[in-house]
Amino acid sequence: MLKARPGSGIPDYSVFPKARWHVTRSASAGVEVFADLHADVGEAPHWDERTRTLLSVDLTAGAVFRYEQSGRKLGSFCVGQEVGAAVPRRSGGLVLAVRDGIAVASDAGEGFALAAPVERDIPGNRMNDAKCDPAGRLLAGTMAFDFSPHSAVLYRVEPDWSFAQVVGDVTQSNGIAWSPSGSQMYFIDSATQGVDVFDYDTGTGSAFNRRRLVTIDRARGIPDGMTVDSRGNLWVTCFGGATVCCFSPAGVQLDEVVFPVTQVTSCAFGGPDLANLYVTSAAYRLSSDQLKREPHAGATFVCRPGAVGMPASSFAG
Repeated sequence: MLKARPGSGIPDYSVFPKARWHVTRSASAGVEVFADLHADVGEAPHWDERTRTLLSVDLTAGAVFRYEQSGRKLGSFCVGQEVGAAVPRRSGGLVLAVRDGIAVASDAGEGFALAAPVERDIPGNRMNDAKCDPAGRLLAGTMAFDFSPHSAVLYRVEPDWSFAQVVGDVTQSNGIAWSPSGSQMYFIDSATQGVDVFDYDTGTGSAFNRRRLVTIDRARGIPDGMTVDSRGNLWVTCFGGATVCCFSPAGVQLDEVVFPVTQVTSCAFGGPDLANLYVTSAAYRLSSDQLKREPHAGATFVCRPGAVGMPASSFAG
């Protein structure tokens, strides 16, 4: 069983063996360092179409970053607790998935306030990944700091800050994405080693008819964050496996992009033509020898794998 660093809520993925598998690698990817953050746990890249900038977080440091498309850092701020994701609001500023629930702040981090105290009454849990559906609702999941099985939930947060359970019996809520039509929702509970697909009602924000789409062998890493391109293909980061894998809507692996760091965490399409794939990574618990071999661990990378993404939704509240 995986053990977490006390209080971190992050498992020790170093126990996984090195991956041994063979898939054709994307010749067009050309992976480059976009921002050498040296983040402990870089997460949740989000291309903000409004400002044409990239948002991301360092989860354990409680930090939010914004970069322009050239890679120049525009600003950052800390929220004083773990932060799993930062998403723009249509009314201005940001909505944040933090330890104590869902919070708001200005683009510069001013006026930080808790807007929806999701699971604040469960001190052993925290928020993790979060994204907005096509209608502008926030889907945000939780997890236990000690990884207690089946103790977490994927929630739907409405623009009026009311919230309700969408998926229960979760262990580690991670990647969330929607098909181009919005009629299907993809979800990763990392503890299950795969991607599940639901039918999704954009009118009500309801997900139903859950079934398994992709199962990833443990030797290839842990499925973490993901995104969907304009053709409906899924791009899934494999933490511990140094790869982002592309799967068709039918679950067939189409491609693989390999990175110079093992702990890739999440991904998002962006850039002026939405053809850049931004990929965050972590330096979490790497030894000094490992950091010598992976000097860019914790960086945000960029590549062009030959796909085009879709504009990310912002929060309607």
